[in-house]
Amino acid sequence: MADTITTTDLAAGTWNIDPVHSAIAFSVRHLVVSKVRGTFDTFSGAITIAADGTPSVTAEIDVTSINTKNEQRDGHIKSADFFDADTHPTATFVSKSVTKSGSDYVLTGDFTLKGVTKSVDLDLEFNGVNPGMGHGEVAGFEASVELNRKDFGIDIDMPLETGGAVVGDKITITLEIEALKAS
Repeated sequence: MADTITTTDLAAGTWNIDPVHSAIAFSVRHLVVSKVRGTFDTFSGAITIAADGTPSVTAEIDVTSINTKNEQRDGHIKSADFFDADTHPTATFVSKSVTKSGSDYVLTGDFTLKGVTKSVDLDLEFNGVNPGMGHGEVAGFEASVELNRKDFGIDIDMPLETGGAVVGDKITITLEIEALKAS
């Protein structure tokens, strides 16, 4: 059974996500047989470590920064059919707990997308702390989660005549995070 964790590996205080050394990527089934991959290029967040070692995480993603390397597709994803980015330009995550899972962790929190908030569990790997390159300590993390887009009100159906759909329901989000200890 997983126990709620505290960490002694990260110094108490705030660790800001460094967007220059971090990435948020996703993939989704396309035409049943392949995947479309993309990134969100604008995001921010912080990991706060309490004096007792308890971590909490907050993050914001600018959904208008979606980049699938296809301008027409990106425009459609920003539309009311998908993200409705004019009304809901930001997705957010606020952690509720971190639990040990084998040698890794599960980060549980509230994820809000398109005005819908759901509890999600991210599989989290802590890669350690490094003294950095003269700008302070850095910590590294990798996380992933599989979401059903329909759970967040992204319920457009684009069925294919041969069966299946143009866009799958399950989205895999992968985060590569480097966080810098605030001075």
